[in-house]
Amino acid sequence: MAEQAAELLWWQRGVIYQIYPRSFVDSNGDGIGDLRGVLQRIDYLSETLGVDAIWLSPFYPSPMKDFGYDVAEYCDVDPIFGTLADFDELLAAAHARGLRVIIDFVPNHTSDQHPWFKESRSSRDNPKRNWYIWADPKPDGSPPNNWLSLFGGSAWEFDAHTGQYYLHSFLKEQPDLNWRNPEVKAAMFEVLRFWLRRGVDGFRVDVAHFLMKDPELRDNPPSAGGLALYKPMGEYDTQIHLYDKGHPDNHALYREFRAVLDEFEPISPRMAVGEIHIADWQEWASYYGEHNDELHMPFNFALINAPWRADVVREVVENVERVLNRGQQPNYVFGNHDEPRIASRIGERAARACMLLLLTLRGTPTMYYGDEIGMVNGDIPPELAQDPWGKNVPGLGLGRDPERTPMQWDSSPNAGFAPAGVRTWLPVNPDYLTRNVAAQLADPRSMLNLTRALLKLRRESPALHSGGYRTLSGDSHVYAFERSAGAQRFMIAINFTAEPRQVALPSGGTLVISTEMDRADERVGEQLSLRPYEAVIVRA
Repeated sequence: MAEQAAELLWWQRGVIYQIYPRSFVDSNGDGIGDLRGVLQRIDYLSETLGVDAIWLSPFYPSPMKDFGYDVAEYCDVDPIFGTLADFDELLAAAHARGLRVIIDFVPNHTSDQHPWFKESRSSRDNPKRNWYIWADPKPDGSPPNNWLSLFGGSAWEFDAHTGQYYLHSFLKEQPDLNWRNPEVKAAMFEVLRFWLRRGVDGFRVDVAHFLMKDPELRDNPPSAGGLALYKPMGEYDTQIHLYDKGHPDNHALYREFRAVLDEFEPISPRMAVGEIHIADWQEWASYYGEHNDELHMPFNFALINAPWRADVVREVVENVERVLNRGQQPNYVFGNHDEPRIASRIGERAARACMLLLLTLRGTPTMYYGDEIGMVNGDIPPELAQDPWGKNVPGLGLGRDPERTPMQWDSSPNAGFAPAGVRTWLPVNPDYLTRNVAAQLADPRSMLNLTRALLKLRRESPALHSGGYRTLSGDSHVYAFERSAGAQRFMIAINFTAEPRQVALPSGGTLVISTEMDRADERVGEQLSLRPYEAVIVRA
């Protein structure tokens, strides 16, 4: 096991921390976070907190219809975030501190303001016409098929100038690229090489399973209801999305994608993690590749909106362990820029247990900025709402603004995110006066200091960062499991309820960390008592 641990790469041993740049630190007083703001807090990330890698959500030039996921230029930085020189300086500072840098790659679509699309829509015989997915109307003038946009309405937009429809799986301002065109594939692989040559360590691939669609553009079949993968999405749930994404040709494409990353392997190991929302475990795992030659990891979102119950969480973990083959790395994520804050979903005490769970499960954990201080959803008045999803599909709570509010650094005006008097792009949560980094650093039992202790223990313990996994016991109330490497063995027990619980352990040991931060070095026997929502790590 020790030899196995020594062979693990940085992304297999480390913890990834997602930064939404707009909301992290505003360095120039315009109310929007930027790259130099991230640079200002680089020591917080590497030393104070102690994560191993940062993932930066998009910072490319963009009209910001979807806040950077509508890319107008793949090989530059939007002026609101800074310059390429700023990015290079941030990358160098991160590497000097041993931090790896992952950036978002948005391959399914561009902005309608991208030069490629401007050419494509200029005429039917333009050389870049086939860089996007165009189709003729039906005889009655209606869209080519029944595909729907995730952000509401038809996935087809009519272009009167050329008399055809173009496909947009998201906003109409985000036309889908045609990955069946070799020229598109070559151009996008050059985008990867541009950033790899600059020294980035990996990519988070946006909507990775959307790229290849049915080449015959067949209608999606209707659903019988109840098919929402994680949360109700309105009209989108009326179909089984059989043909508008997830075509088997994705796998050949990702083998080529992986080969591009492998070109840089002699310099340093690079990685890619894909945003893939698939409920079927075998299909989800297929994106690792039959020979582990596609994505290094497909993101595992199964726990994000799962009920906070021990039996549900245990079943997810055991399913992951069951479907993965040798060499395939598990991963877990409980929060990100698209989902309500953990503390708002399951409660603040349970969020502490969730952090302990995230940082002790086998595999690569990804944290979301602010979760280390237990940030909760912001209350965004309708007139200040920004997110197009919430605006286009009203009434379902799909707006993502509440989980994107500015990071809360201290109790000064604007929470230390932006200078006093500046209007921030989203309002700062009013609880920043007490819930902030500075206040929690001074409180030994705070969420932040719990997170720091967990990260330190994980980093120092082969059993936690690279050891094996074994379920110990559990019901719908308590989940217990073991992590081990060689002679080192930890037992983790989590109470998912508001009542005290007992759990049987295979042996006694020393309690190392409790989410209550008050039981260190306590000796425990084979019957362990847990307080409401308490989670503990016991060294066997």
